This record gives sequence, C-alpha cells and structure tokens, in this order.
Amino acid sequence: MKSFVVDVSICNGCYNCQIACKDEHVENDWSPIAKPQPDTGQFWLKLHEFIRGSVPKVKMHYLPVPCMHCDDAPCIASCEVQGALYKREDGLVIIDSEKCTGCKDCVDACPYSKIFFNEELNLAQKCTGCAHLIDRGWAEPRCVDACPTGAIKFGEEEDLAADMEGAEVLYPEYGTKSRVYYKNIPQKFIAGTVYDPVEREIVKGAVCILEGNGTLRKATDGFGDFWFEGLAEGTYSLVIEADGFAPKKFEAISAKDDVNLGDIAMSRK
Repeated sequence: MKSFVVDVSICNGCYNCQIACKDEHVENDWSPIAKPQPDTGQFWLKLHEFIRGSVPKVKMHYLPVPCMHCDDAPCIASCEVQGALYKREDGLVIIDSEKCTGCKDCVDACPYSKIFFNEELNLAQKCTGCAHLIDRGWAEPRCVDACPTGAIKFGEEEDLAADMEGAEVLYPEYGTKSRVYYKNIPQKFIAGTVYDPVEREIVKGAVCILEGNGTLRKATDGFGDFWFEGLAEGTYSLVIEADGFAPKKFEAISAKDDVNLGDIAMSRK
C-alpha cells in the first residue's frame, strides 16, 4: 500500500510541492482520475505556515497537507454512486471524474476539508496522489518529485519503515487511518531572556529549572536566552537562579501555545 511520509524538520517552505501540483493539474485533463484543477480556489496539496511564539522568540515550521488517502475514508462511505469514489489496490483514494454527480456529500464528509468542489464542472476534486503518473511508471507524485530537501517521501509502506519511525498522523481522533504520516512536528516551547536591570546587561549562565512533565534544566546562553523546546501541552513552573540574584519564580505557565516570557529582570540580593 502506498503512503506519504513528511519530515517537518527539513521542510523549508519553498512551496515547490504546492506549485508542482498546480503545474500538473491546472488545464490538464487526466480523466477519469482527474479533470483539470481550477487555476484559483483549490489547493489539492497546500503548504501551511505556522508562526509560533512572539518577537523576538519566534519559531516557524511548514506543513504540506494533501488528501490523507484514508483506509477508512469517510468520503467513500458517504458516496452513493457506485464506483464514483473508491480506494485503489495501491491505497490511493480516487474520485472518478466521469461518475461523480456533484452531490457534494463527500465534500461535507471529509474531516480534513481536503475535497473541493468545482462549480463549473459540477464535480468534487482532490489530490489523486498523481495516480495517472504512477500508472505510467512514475515512482512518486509531482509534489514528491519537486521537493528539494526530501521532506516528502512516497512509496510502499514497508519500504518507508525507517522513514516512518516516530511518525504520526494528523488528527488521529478522526479514526480514518490516514496514509499520510508526519514526523518531527514541533511541540511547544517556553523561552525568555534574563537580564540585570541595574547593569543593563544580560545574565549569562543563569540556571533555569522547569517543572511540569518532569524536571528540565537549562543555562542561559551568551545572549541571556533560554529555550525549553519539545514540551507537551500542559502547565509548568519555572525558577531562575543566578549568583548574586534572588531567585525568580513563575507559576502556572500554560503551554497550550508557545510561550515567550520576554525580558526577565533579576533582582540583586
């Protein structure tokens, strides 16, 4: 069965995948696998940008999102037209452009909002995994072929076993058994900058102790910064200690989102 594996840590946001999808499908008719994708309004693969934290403690990552090609696809279950929406033996989920009646049931059924409706053609459309190319002997879809960093991989699931180690699916609570796997999706961070307001200098080497999901320790760097990364959502407490200064304490830091504690002034003893 075919699967996608996306390594978020090496996606650089070049948009080649999104552009390649447009290049392959706009004004090209690959019926019955796909009729032309509209020039605007549809992104069968869309690159999402995530800006985390606040200036100057900011991180960014990108998430390419195609159709999930689910094993238990709600779109297939919703379609009442025989053969109009089906899963191929290789695992790719296809809307037959010659059998689709435009009822929109599959559009409403997809929990990932990855099925689009073409008003002009009265047709539901989505990522096909470039099945028309796979059938011609291509090893991978255009989005994978165009990725310069190798962030997106495609192939037989058993061949991707090493790449899939530690991977997860988006929204596993949907229970659709997605065949698009993601690894290294960033977790939350708590960060800040420690400084001496009297000397108007940063404090290097201050010990920062974070309590919550266990105990973590960091020392501020040459810029007075500390970063606790890879944190699960939750509530944390933080103590900052440095020679010659009174400890600085923070209670009930909510890491529902990434946290920038900003410039933290230490008080001299």
